[in-house]
Amino acid sequence: MRLSDVLNKAPETCTAQVENFLGFRKVPWGQHRNIRVGRVVKNCRCSRCGGDRSFVSGDQLSCLMTTERSVSIDVCLKCSACDAKMEAWFLVAGDDLFSQSPRVYLERYSENRREIANAVDQAEAQIADLLERAQIAFDDHLGAGAMIYLRKVFEMTTVSAAELVGVPVKTSNEKRKPFRSLLKEVNERNRIIPREFSNDGYRLFSELSEVIHGDSDEVVALEKFIPCRRLLIGVLDNIRNTRELEEAKASLGWSIVDADNNVEGVAK
Repeated sequence: MRLSDVLNKAPETCTAQVENFLGFRKVPWGQHRNIRVGRVVKNCRCSRCGGDRSFVSGDQLSCLMTTERSVSIDVCLKCSACDAKMEAWFLVAGDDLFSQSPRVYLERYSENRREIANAVDQAEAQIADLLERAQIAFDDHLGAGAMIYLRKVFEMTTVSAAELVGVPVKTSNEKRKPFRSLLKEVNERNRIIPREFSNDGYRLFSELSEVIHGDSDEVVALEKFIPCRRLLIGVLDNIRNTRELEEAKASLGWSIVDADNNVEGVAK
């Protein structure tokens, strides 16, 4: 796997083993190195040429050594159909960046679309914006504010999943359904919580809510932010992976075949 494969999956933060991209001689702190790791591609709606386009980087990227374990990568991307441009920034971290096959993960990510490019999926654009706001609040040592943004992402994701599978988000009295009940119903129909903590899905929401309701101080909120964000990203990754697998199965006609087999089984 090349580093571009990791960058192209942003904002996913899963650890992956990649080909050496910095060389084997260590780069001093604060110095740049140009790297060739494959092209970075972001799919956006181009407001200049009016279509869903791939914004593509050049072959060479600029890399700044920030610590012994992290590098900052600035990427310029251009619309594949016109000259519209946007920028993306990645903070990549790993244990031994100068080894033959370092294990790396995406620590931070942001985009500057310059009002030229918009996310193809508006819901994903909103989530990405909220995650970025959460990170900014955390960097400014505003623990409660950061956790509020994370809880908003969790709520939005669950409501979107409910609407997708036909789970009502309101009770028969047109009141907002308690989040615990909604999450349980959604997860039973479309498992959005990763199996690794499937029994603790609501517990994550409780962790985010305790800070907001004043049950934790700023220090505790800051300590909890990174693990809570990682679990939330796990939920988002799980939903994205499930959707991509379903799309792949549909493109192969598996869903149709399965339905036909079920009908034949009933007939027998």
